Amino acid sequence: MNPSISRFQSKVRHLTQTLYGGREDERETIDIDALCQRLSETIKPSYNIESVNQAESTLWDESDIALITYGDSIVSDDDKPLSVLHQFCREHFTDYISWVHILPFFPWTSDDGFSVMDYSTVNQALGGWKDIEAIGKDFKLMADLVLNHCSSRSAWFENFKKGVHPGKDFFFTADNTFDTSQVVRPRTSDLLQCVKTSEGEVNVWCTFSHDQVDFDFSNPEVLLEFVRIIRLYLDRGVRVFRLDAVAFTWKRSGTTCINLPEAHDLVRLLRTLIESVQADAVIITETNVPNIENLAYFGQRDEAHCIYNFALPPLLLHTLLEGDSSRITRWLMSMPPAVVGTTYFNFIASHDGIGLRPVEGLLSEAELESMREKLQANGALLSWRELASGEKSIYEVNVSLFDALRSPTGESGETVARMTLAHAILLGLEGVPAIYLHSFLGTRNDEQRVLHTGHNRAINRHQWQLSELTAALENPESHHRQCLERIKALIDIRRHQPAFHPNATQFTLNCGKAIFAFWRQSLDRRQSIFCLYNISDKAAHIPMGSLNLIGADTWTDLISGSTHSLEAPDIVLAPYQTIWLSNLDGLLDGAE
Repeated sequence: MNPSISRFQSKVRHLTQTLYGGREDERETIDIDALCQRLSETIKPSYNIESVNQAESTLWDESDIALITYGDSIVSDDDKPLSVLHQFCREHFTDYISWVHILPFFPWTSDDGFSVMDYSTVNQALGGWKDIEAIGKDFKLMADLVLNHCSSRSAWFENFKKGVHPGKDFFFTADNTFDTSQVVRPRTSDLLQCVKTSEGEVNVWCTFSHDQVDFDFSNPEVLLEFVRIIRLYLDRGVRVFRLDAVAFTWKRSGTTCINLPEAHDLVRLLRTLIESVQADAVIITETNVPNIENLAYFGQRDEAHCIYNFALPPLLLHTLLEGDSSRITRWLMSMPPAVVGTTYFNFIASHDGIGLRPVEGLLSEAELESMREKLQANGALLSWRELASGEKSIYEVNVSLFDALRSPTGESGETVARMTLAHAILLGLEGVPAIYLHSFLGTRNDEQRVLHTGHNRAINRHQWQLSELTAALENPESHHRQCLERIKALIDIRRHQPAFHPNATQFTLNCGKAIFAFWRQSLDRRQSIFCLYNISDKAAHIPMGSLNLIGADTWTDLISGSTHSLEAPDIVLAPYQTIWLSNLDGLLDGAE
């Protein structure tokens, strides 16, 4: 037997045994060897452990930027939305974006795609698999694996109610002996939904909504179904898998039912299976939880390749709204560097709201309240969750990034400056940066969509008509065009700087409240970049001596092209200005 296949089988057996072997709460004994055989037959491995090890150092570099978008964020009467999206990306993002994350593109019933009816087909209103595959040929394709739940109107759940396969025993139910007193979840709706089935009434677990019914992963048949889905996605060109709500996938009586050890074991097993087919595939865990719990999903370099940096969006907003970098500086100092083969997936806006759980312990209640007030003054809405005590707490703030950063004076130019600064911070930090399409476009709050859907998150899920968007981007005075051009200009610089490699060295600098600053150094130590950001609305000074610039007589700002001599007394930053101060002049790696 091929030694790589043997190692793969041994690893799968160990992980499967850990997850399913000898569990006290199992309904029946599971034949681990038979399950491993079925997993292998389903995923069809072409496993080569050497190729996986080689891929670790080449999964990403400084040129990698991800775009986050719905398949129908831009629509036209002339073509299907996925085709429109593809053409828009080719026109505006070729040479700027390398990964494209298309949010759930399957048939769905609620939550804008995250209540999936059929995992094997593309929503006909968007297009078809050929459109998905076409995007995957031009960009590295990222897709959601919605693991925790599916639509209550799916064929599987209909079969569950009828008592037939597949689906009969796919969903988690809780009887009166199951202790739910410690459960933590991000919603205030009833956790359990009474459902009539062919065998009587049962209480079905619904972490998020009654239209989103939770799977029972203690049943290995559920795992096998998802392995079939994974194999399909790999065959269709998906190379980056976002494990949606993976922290909630395992339930145990008397616990919080979030971040249980089995959830981590499940990530390890899925990663092993995916890598057995595609050595350069990337696994990203979506776990909107306090920072220390989120970091745990790196495991021992055997869980997620990337974790969402959920603390960044609320901390950055707090920083810019208060004009005070103290909290984000302290947080960045505490963040461990990601080892080679892992990195942070950095974002400052997405299809969801700005989660507040990740900054528990990082911002005080007074600081959170001040930020909420300022955001609500800019049109933000609040979403709530239920605590284990039964009390309610704010879970996230719903607002578009452009309106979140809107200047108190309402002056568009200052808001664009804030948007530019925010993305300059995103692009400078250790990790792979991900930019929401509506941030590129400076999209405003969509209050009409909230009224139409009844959902707060719709405020940041605007749907552009292509003709209107084209007109906005052709207008030099439009803030939409200004946002797009300025962010792309920053990307154009970043993509050619080795010091911005996702795993390049990063040290946090303390330059006072008005300045957020850190230092990046390339893996070969040739290039250093001092990333300096004036997060205030007033000019700020940095004494040249405080930066400890060495190795070059003159340092160049990669953004403005201006030079700074070691003999100069200080550096002056205009309000909301960014300086990327490099010891190497201009674009690197042969770029013109």
